[in-house]
Amino acid sequence: MEILKHECGVAVVRLLKPLEYYKKKYGTWGYGLGKLYLMMEKQHNRGQEGAGIGVVKLHSHPGHEYLFRERALGKDAIQEIFGTVNARLAEFDLEDAPAADVEAYAPFIGEIMMGHLRYSTTGKSGISYCHPFLRRNNWRSRNLLMCGNFNMTNVDSIFADVVAHGQHPRIYSDTVILLEQLGEALDKENHRIYRQYRGSLDEPALTHAIEENLDMTRVLEKASPSWDGGFVICGATGSGDTFVLRDRHGIRPAFYYMDDEIVVLASERPVIQTVMNVARRDVRELAPGSALIVSKNGKVSVRDILGEDRNERCSFERIYFSRGSDADIYRERKRLGRNVVPAIMESIGGDLDHSVFSFIPNTAEVAFIGMVGGLEDELNRRKTDEIVRASAEGPLSPERVKAIMDRRLRVEKVALKDIKLRTFIAEGEARNDLAAHVYDVTYGIVENDVDTLVVIDDSIVRGTTLRQSILRMLDRLHPRKIVVVSSSPQVRYPDYYGIDMSRMGEFIAFRAAVALLEERGLGHILEETYRNCLAQEGLLDYEITNCVKAVYAPFSQEEISRKIAEMLTADGSVKAEVELVYQTIEGLHEAVPGCPGDWYFSGNYPTPGGTRLVNRAFINYYEGNADKR
Repeated sequence: MEILKHECGVAVVRLLKPLEYYKKKYGTWGYGLGKLYLMMEKQHNRGQEGAGIGVVKLHSHPGHEYLFRERALGKDAIQEIFGTVNARLAEFDLEDAPAADVEAYAPFIGEIMMGHLRYSTTGKSGISYCHPFLRRNNWRSRNLLMCGNFNMTNVDSIFADVVAHGQHPRIYSDTVILLEQLGEALDKENHRIYRQYRGSLDEPALTHAIEENLDMTRVLEKASPSWDGGFVICGATGSGDTFVLRDRHGIRPAFYYMDDEIVVLASERPVIQTVMNVARRDVRELAPGSALIVSKNGKVSVRDILGEDRNERCSFERIYFSRGSDADIYRERKRLGRNVVPAIMESIGGDLDHSVFSFIPNTAEVAFIGMVGGLEDELNRRKTDEIVRASAEGPLSPERVKAIMDRRLRVEKVALKDIKLRTFIAEGEARNDLAAHVYDVTYGIVENDVDTLVVIDDSIVRGTTLRQSILRMLDRLHPRKIVVVSSSPQVRYPDYYGIDMSRMGEFIAFRAAVALLEERGLGHILEETYRNCLAQEGLLDYEITNCVKAVYAPFSQEEISRKIAEMLTADGSVKAEVELVYQTIEGLHEAVPGCPGDWYFSGNYPTPGGTRLVNRAFINYYEGNADKR
């Protein structure tokens, strides 16, 4: 029901054969570009704010470009970018050019390609913030192209370290700072090899020796240990070395495939399966803390850079962000739906005959399938019990058996989104009234003032869409009761690792807990939490704790759910009784055992930076600094 802002997505392509090989085998010079385009389109769900690509040519002649970059803003950015690329290639006339000229001069036809899909987690927008970022130098081995799916929680300390080394970053952002930090490490690696060969080689042989002997493991080991956050950082030098580094907890996802022709990496496994037409077993997960490195000469290796720490793979990836076509994610989402069935049965008083089940939005469909499966099991158990009881009283007639077996769940499609409708009015109730009509409801499937309408969603974060449109829309069907089910637990805490959820006050669960504290004379807990958060500011990383947990501690999940329902219907616009049912954290872990990162729900952040920032978020909330992140 509620659109969450997505995190970023990355795609990397490294061709391992000469470019002419792909022209002869696949009939196109743009084989690599085509794979990049498809992987970006298949991950379009991960970034609607902008996109960018970068290409490195390994055989460009001096005086001609070897690093190409194109970026664009908006939901059509991918199409715009590749439209520009195709226009540039049309000017070059690929079909008639000799192979040597294509390899040396054709724009965007190269051996290394990377793509990025952006959604800002900082509120900063504009073309200058679109990846990939580029650090230029007149020596190819010191050029650096970089993009990533990440958010660093300790930008201040990284920035201070960069400045302490004498650098002067142009922009205060984690992307620019990481670029400069990696760039400094790359410069030092260049100097190391220069000192090694300067006594035995003259130019240009010395430059070629540097390019051939760069050790990207050294570069990453030098730059990355201070990084606190969730990240997948992709980079390429102008001379042909490529790397992708994943954070030590595996917070952000990364998968790769390789054969003797190509290496590809993406944020999601099924993207690679589809684009490369390979089996699931052929696509590997990049281990947390490790880097996938491809040298200039095409040697592929996976190196442990940071060491693999406690598994904190993001559960929200599985619930919401990643494509549901992944086999494991599909099963997990079904299980999430099944796990809420006991709570649903309690909410409807066990009355399946007078309950209608549906889902909104489409992203919740897989969880809905799992929920229906669990409800069907319950119905079948009841049918079995009824047959056993009836048969104990005497022979059952075929009519009686048929009547029992014909009982079905009332599964319906209750809402269809009217994509033509735009809520163009910005003022208060006028906008809310329009928002309530974004969906069309299916009339005639609910018995007025008798039936309970149960709809499942994959997450409820802010509650805005529920209050302004969904509940009003469902109420037009005149159910006796509306039960809104979330297949994820209550989102109580901000994210600081790449998803745009960073302010305490935007969470409906937090606002409900605050309201309960005030109602029950426990408002002093807010002031105490504020003071405790302030006291944490000067502590060392290993000393800090999440003080915000105290806001939720006095209440059960059910109490907070009831308060949320009350807040969502406080204006009296919904006549039906409304109840919210949330997944439990235990149910989440049972359904998604391989990705236990649950800080959104539990407040247990995987790194000290996350804990430090949640305390700062509460300080901002308490002080009324609503715009601060």
